[in-house]
Amino acid sequence: MLTRRAALLSGGALGAMAISGCASRPPSAPLAAPVTAIASDQSAAMNAFLEEVFEKRIMRNPQLATSLGDKRGYDRLNDVSDARDAEDFALLQEQVGQMRARFSSAALDPQAKLSYRLFEADLARAQAGRPFQKHRYVFNQMFGVQTGVPTFLINNHRVDNVADAEAYVSRLGAIAEQLDQYRVNSEISAQAGVLAPKFVYGYCTPAAQAIVTGAPFGPGPDSPLWADIKAKVSKLDAPDAQKASLLAAAQGALLSKVKPAYDRVLTTISAQEAAAGTDDGVWRLPNGEAFYAERLATQTTTSLTAAEIHQLGLDNVARLKDDMRGVMRRVAFQGDLDAFFKFVETDRQFFLPQTPEGKARYIALATEAINRMKTRLPEAFRRLPKADLDVRAVEAFRENSAGLAFYQRPAADGSRPGYYYANTVDMAALPLYQLEALAYHEGIPGHHMQIAITQELEGLPRLRRFGGYTVYSEGWGLYAEKLGKELGGYQDAYSEFGRLTLELRRAIRLVVDTGLHNKRWPREQAIQYILANQPGDRAQAVKDIDRYIVMPGQATAYLIGSLHIQKLRAQARDVLGAKFDVRDFHEAVLANGFVPLDILDELVGAYIQRASG
Repeated sequence: MLTRRAALLSGGALGAMAISGCASRPPSAPLAAPVTAIASDQSAAMNAFLEEVFEKRIMRNPQLATSLGDKRGYDRLNDVSDARDAEDFALLQEQVGQMRARFSSAALDPQAKLSYRLFEADLARAQAGRPFQKHRYVFNQMFGVQTGVPTFLINNHRVDNVADAEAYVSRLGAIAEQLDQYRVNSEISAQAGVLAPKFVYGYCTPAAQAIVTGAPFGPGPDSPLWADIKAKVSKLDAPDAQKASLLAAAQGALLSKVKPAYDRVLTTISAQEAAAGTDDGVWRLPNGEAFYAERLATQTTTSLTAAEIHQLGLDNVARLKDDMRGVMRRVAFQGDLDAFFKFVETDRQFFLPQTPEGKARYIALATEAINRMKTRLPEAFRRLPKADLDVRAVEAFRENSAGLAFYQRPAADGSRPGYYYANTVDMAALPLYQLEALAYHEGIPGHHMQIAITQELEGLPRLRRFGGYTVYSEGWGLYAEKLGKELGGYQDAYSEFGRLTLELRRAIRLVVDTGLHNKRWPREQAIQYILANQPGDRAQAVKDIDRYIVMPGQATAYLIGSLHIQKLRAQARDVLGAKFDVRDFHEAVLANGFVPLDILDELVGAYIQRASG
């Protein structure tokens, strides 16, 4: 999965998801994939206009700038107040109006025309989501603000010189204002009847406490932010006295700003937990049915209904279980599928020990799998990413609340590689038979191939290179798991079973996400469905369901996107026959940046037309 930050980078549909079936979309026009040079003055002017739009977005979002390797606003954090949110929406409306007044879509070349359509879709998405601005849970275990800024500073704020360290200290001081803004936002939501289910706050409290536990707040090991700034300052080429002064300033900010801000956050979390109910789906929220429909449309860029998605999940659960029975026959297992599930859940050959050595071994094996895949990429791709990829364990301060595995995109300037994070907090949740599939999804040929290539595309405005559509990104990630088999992966039968297990998990998501949020399943019913239909223990099933509860609709995008890419590939192969080259198909899919599924249809159709000529 991608981190939520990927969906926030550019703040709209070119940084979130376009709507299909819920909001009007500009009329379709012929598209040409791959990226070409700007061919006309109008197109060049359009490109320049969108660069101005992105520049304004960067200047208004210093954390976005930092994430992209841009040090402007390095001493500030984002303004997350309601007032700024209203300003951003008004600015987007104004900018789309300016685009429509200045440019005629008919006068643009294919790439500029696509940019025009996507920027209009940006506004359509924002408009569709406006009624539900307060329907998001500010405090939650997946992307909650209680760990957001520490994670951001630790992973993104480089300290290359004294000025960078001073900016870090300034940002420590700014944490208080931003957290207070988030608290106000959460209180407004609570007053409107939007509170996370009670169990969610049980994750948030220890995560928030972990940020302000240990030195310099009290006894014990260094707290996460204190350890980070100490490590970064220690590497500076500066006099010891200056380093000591920087650390003294950082310690002062932590004690006088960060600690009181987190105390207020903990008080708010406690109060909201006391007021929260035990129902789980968003159906219980004000206008909850419409909110969930908007979430499904946004996440999948389709007009599929909750009922249709639920049935699609049931159908694919059945399909994948049949494929798993084929693996059972391959390894000559005696027993039914439930017995095989129990075998792979419990046999120690499939797990590394819950020790530092076991955790390090998992990271090493995942790195080896990705490195092997790197050598096979030219067989399936005409372009490769320039940015490197590192495999990391999730940091200790957030491992208890973070997801099982996820990807963080590289810095745009090449200063930071992409990261595949594996959460080693519970080695029982990382069976070795799933190692390859996870690595291929989050790393290569999955998210890193797709996202790094998109960032490096020449000739596209940054709004298109640093955006995201969940169904496109996660659909590609799941597609890449299967592509790994074509590129020499899964030589072991149990690894193939692991690939099927992860695809089965995505099919189950369609069933339980719609079950929770549309069919009003209680949390326990959804947990039991997982336990009855896939290998894994209760702890992992609970973690999965708790994710789907706080991120309604998001989990449906994976299988829907993957099946769509597979369908398009089959169509291309059927039409082109001997002319079909998988490298050209992947070029059509990847060489235009992030797009919704209907536009992906057009891009692949244009590729088929060119290749058949």
